[in-house]
Amino acid sequence: MSAPIVVLGSTGKTGRRVAERLTARGVEVRAGSRAAMPSFDWDNSATWEPLLRGAAGVYISYFPDLAVPGAAEAVAEVARLATDAQRIVLLSGRGEEEAQRAERAVLGVFPQATVVRCAWFAQNFSEGYLLDAVRAGEVALPVGAVPEPFVDLDDVADVAVAALTEDGHGGQVYELTGPRALTFAEAVSEIARACGRPVRFTEIPMDAFVDGADPEVAELLRYLFSEVLDGRNTGVTDGVQRALGRPATDFREFAARAWAQAAA
Repeated sequence: MSAPIVVLGSTGKTGRRVAERLTARGVEVRAGSRAAMPSFDWDNSATWEPLLRGAAGVYISYFPDLAVPGAAEAVAEVARLATDAQRIVLLSGRGEEEAQRAERAVLGVFPQATVVRCAWFAQNFSEGYLLDAVRAGEVALPVGAVPEPFVDLDDVADVAVAALTEDGHGGQVYELTGPRALTFAEAVSEIARACGRPVRFTEIPMDAFVDGADPEVAELLRYLFSEVLDGRNTGVTDGVQRALGRPATDFREFAARAWAQAAA
């Protein structure tokens, strides 16, 4: 039996997809989550080495975000502990200096790691924290007319699996986006078309958006909806094409697929 691949965050949006694709290829997957056995907990470093022992590869998805204090040190330590790994993939944040500090920390330990940089996932609208708002008919966010090239999570998972199972991806940094940038209002219009019912976008003040949130969560939300959405990530990249040899999935295609599945 071949050595397993560890998927950290195996119950999350990207980790679940990576684990499913690896299993479909006949690759043994060792799930990394608090509920798995052995368990993996980012807040308990004693759980890290037992899960990583003997792994041929590791997919690193840090929770809650690489922007939080201590994240760079944690992911670098995971890379250091993965002494048997031949391939490591780090899910990183596009346009985030804190995330890129984490990248440098991992590459300092494992120079042939593959970095997969993403910003806003298209699936935040269909299975993330914006889904309830879509269902209610109004998406209210503290963001204006800044375009964002939303990336399909299935593209992200395909790139990660390729890097974990194929040669030629070591040391690469893949910035992943969709093929065109849309404002959040335009994205919501695409979703309304796919849903076949009215869904509107409303811009609201930041203070109203974070009102009632835990202070640490509020700070992270302010960061994500201000600094990261200041226009730095508007440009479209060729990361999916470079990694997979095919175009990235368009947001319209994502929306049609997601709501067809929801209606099934």
